[in-house]
Amino acid sequence: MKLLHSAALVVCTSRCLLRLLLFVAVTPAAVAALQLTMGTGNSFGRVFRISTWGESHGGGVGVVLDGCPPRLAITREEIQADLDRRRPGQSRITTPRNEADSVEIMSGLNQDGISLGTPIAMVVRNKDQRSSDYLENDMSVAYRPSHADATYDAKYGVRAIAGGGRSSARETIGRVAAGAIARKILKQYSDIEVLAYVSKVQDIEAQNVDHETFTMEQVDSNIVRCPDADSAERMLARIDEIRKSGNSIGGVVTCVARNVPAGLGAPVFDKLEADLAKACMSIPAAKGFESGDGFAGTLLTGKDHNDEFYIDSETGSTRTKTNRSGGIQGGISNGESIVVHVAFKPTSTIGQLQSTVTRDGQEVDLRGKGRHDPCVLPRAIPMVEAMVALTLVDHIMMQVAQCELFPNVQDEQPNPLGKMARRVDGERKQKYTVASAGSVSQRVDEE
Repeated sequence: MKLLHSAALVVCTSRCLLRLLLFVAVTPAAVAALQLTMGTGNSFGRVFRISTWGESHGGGVGVVLDGCPPRLAITREEIQADLDRRRPGQSRITTPRNEADSVEIMSGLNQDGISLGTPIAMVVRNKDQRSSDYLENDMSVAYRPSHADATYDAKYGVRAIAGGGRSSARETIGRVAAGAIARKILKQYSDIEVLAYVSKVQDIEAQNVDHETFTMEQVDSNIVRCPDADSAERMLARIDEIRKSGNSIGGVVTCVARNVPAGLGAPVFDKLEADLAKACMSIPAAKGFESGDGFAGTLLTGKDHNDEFYIDSETGSTRTKTNRSGGIQGGISNGESIVVHVAFKPTSTIGQLQSTVTRDGQEVDLRGKGRHDPCVLPRAIPMVEAMVALTLVDHIMMQVAQCELFPNVQDEQPNPLGKMARRVDGERKQKYTVASAGSVSQRVDEE
């Protein structure tokens, strides 16, 4: 019986393990099997899959990317460009930690820089970690309020004190490196472009940003990374004010994916916005996610919120007059630009005195030390872009595998949907009997 219990425990998921343990004797073998599942949660994706590794103050951080298509030309410089946008020490409103974040590609490419279809491993060595900022003061025994210190300790019974270990934003280096490859795949597949910008700092909101035309150059033209110059100045003044007081500040990053084809996603558990939400909410300090109009849409009626359809006179494709859905309807992309918003909390490590407790349960006051971002938003831009790009490539691969394995040769097919779609069979004849004034009557009986 012990062997049967152990075998069942090894192959089940963590949730299944917990349920089984309620009904079987807790033997040493069962405990050992349960321990095999610890440390999970470091991978993302199904077909296009990443696994990140490394701690903030360890020897380095990196990623293993599996599922990259073969015969794709990849250069170190392309990956480094995205990492340079993420790295610390860029301006006075980011952490002054001085890291070049120089990437090394360890596997997955041939001598000509062509992907082999095998796992691509990338590493960035840590050079400027200062563990004494954490180990030689009260931060070595006291939990930082709203940081992962206490919850990591509660889960694992041990934690990487210096730099926060895996809870540090330094973990996102692997995501951004893999995201750079995803960005190239999207560009070659369908000219898809993924761009993010800081849309809100506290109550200061960007104005007049056209989601169809703003560019990366406009985003990177100021240290706040907001393409609206006037709003960026006011945002910067607010961040500086908070920074000088030893405090921190949060806000919102908006990400737009253009030229995404219709059909990505699924209607139930694997909705495209659900996977995008998981991707973006896994970024350190992320505390909220909206797709399209999000919560603001709850203030509208159905008539006001619905994106009405029309036929594009140039392409013949079915389009929407507005994009309150954010490019996703029913969990599936509709061919319009995908728009998501990610809320980031203020950095938890601040230079002001706060009440907390030590590991052994003593109440103390703590003033944070070390080098930290007073506002994570500017450096979160490439992180959000990377996670959105990774999610889209994964969904493209699943779409091709399931729905495009065999060509659709049906005589009657739906009119092409979305901005990038084109009708190639000329003008379509009317096949429906419609009421006067071009209206169509429908009886809808949904649960």
